[in-house]
Amino acid sequence: MAEYKSRTGEDRSIGELFGELSQDMALLVRQETQLAKTEMQQKLSKVTTDLVALATGGIVAYLGGLALTAFVILLLVDPIGLKPWLAALIVGVVMGVVGWMMLQRGLKELKRTDPTPRRAVDSIKDDIQWAKEQRP
Repeated sequence: MAEYKSRTGEDRSIGELFGELSQDMALLVRQETQLAKTEMQQKLSKVTTDLVALATGGIVAYLGGLALTAFVILLLVDPIGLKPWLAALIVGVVMGVVGWMMLQRGLKELKRTDPTPRRAVDSIKDDIQWAKEQRP
């Protein structure tokens, strides 16, 4: 083993060099795969959080809309004297707009998430370039 370490690149055979290159490339592929896997797990976690926020916002908007709809309709019908259908229409439009705005915000955040494992892709590109440069 000590003899192997003291040998220079010129002393080693092409087979040994290709063997080392093959081992290095296999290690590199494993590391890149692990990087991509880790990055995708992080992105999946963020997307899951965004989806939960989106669903929660939708549910809250819906429940709030139901409660406020009943309250405001009753408020507009009795003291103000609007017809029930007109009060329901006004309140329904307002609640629909508020709910739509909440959903749009959640969708905007969801669209910001890039599902591509950029670091892994960039690293793989660098590795391919490095491997090309290693060819005799």
